[in-house]
Amino acid sequence: MSQPKIARIDQSKLRESAYDALHEAFTRGAFAPGETVSLRTLADQLGTSMTPVREAVRRLVAEGALVDTPSRTLEVPPFDADRMRELKSARLALEALLLEEAMDRIDKDVINGLEKIISAPRSETGTPDLKQNYDFHFTLYRQSRSRVILPLVEALWLQYGAFLNLVVREQAAGEIPEHIHHEEIIAALRDNDRKSAQRSLALDIERSFKLLLPES
Repeated sequence: MSQPKIARIDQSKLRESAYDALHEAFTRGAFAPGETVSLRTLADQLGTSMTPVREAVRRLVAEGALVDTPSRTLEVPPFDADRMRELKSARLALEALLLEEAMDRIDKDVINGLEKIISAPRSETGTPDLKQNYDFHFTLYRQSRSRVILPLVEALWLQYGAFLNLVVREQAAGEIPEHIHHEEIIAALRDNDRKSAQRSLALDIERSFKLLLPES
C-alpha cells in the first residue's frame, strides 16, 4: 500500500509544524479507517525526529483522529456507521450556524475567492479534490469569525477525514458533479439568499454520507 502524502515541515517550528501537517493529512482523507500508523514512518515522511511527531500524535489521539490501542499501536478509528451518523448530525447543525454568521460579514471579494477555489482544474484521477473542498468550506466558515463553533467544526472534519478516504474510492464519487452545491452556495451568497444557501450546504454535507450510508 502506498504511503499517505504528508508535507515535509519547517524545521524551525517543529512542534506546531508537525501537528499542522498531520492535521491537514487526516482532514483531507490521507488515512483510511482501521489503518495502523507508525510514529517512525510519520517522522520519516515529515523529515523530523520522533519527539515533535509524538507530541502531535498525542493531540490527534485527544481529538479523536487516532486511537492509542492497548497494544500501544496507533490506529485510525475503524469504520463505524453509528459514529458517522453522529458526525453527520453535528456537521449539519454546526456548519449551518457558521454559514449564518458568515453571511453577516462576507463580501464580494471573498465570494469571488470562493469561486476561484472551485474553478481550479479537476484532479487527473477524476476523484474529488479533498483539499479544494476543505479550502472552499473553511474560507467560507472563517468569515463567521467564530472562536467557539469554528474549532468544533474543524475537529469534526478531522474525525471525518478517514471516512472521506473511503468516499473517494466509491465509483459514484467521480460521477457526481463535484461542485454543484458549492456553485449553488456561491449563487445564494451573491443574492444574500440565506434559505437557499442553507439548503445547498445541507445537500453538500449529506452527499458524501449517502455514499457510505445509503439509508441516511
